[in-house]
Amino acid sequence: MNLNNIPFGTTDWSTIPVTEHTGDTGVAHWRTQQFDVIRVRMVEYSAGYVADHWCSKGHVLLCLSGELHTELDDGRTFTLTAGMSYQVADHAEAHRSSTPSGATLFIVD
Repeated sequence: MNLNNIPFGTTDWSTIPVTEHTGDTGVAHWRTQQFDVIRVRMVEYSAGYVADHWCSKGHVLLCLSGELHTELDDGRTFTLTAGMSYQVADHAEAHRSSTPSGATLFIVD
């Protein structure tokens, strides 16, 4: 990852507009900042959220609260709780997220 053309700055996430993204079930609320080619998001998944797609985008993801279930296309599953993270490269392993009780995530991709 090359971090270029990004001057020092701070983000008050409560001031960033929310966009809503529906899953197969539940909803995700994204607050998104774009820094050159790097996207940074604060994402809140509702209880019962199941993604409506398999994602092949690379991410560094930190679970801030709740519980996130991540399924890989090879059948492996992982559970993240507050303070845990995962990282995956672009086009490396397709993954799909869900949460039984809701989760808040910080994602860089």
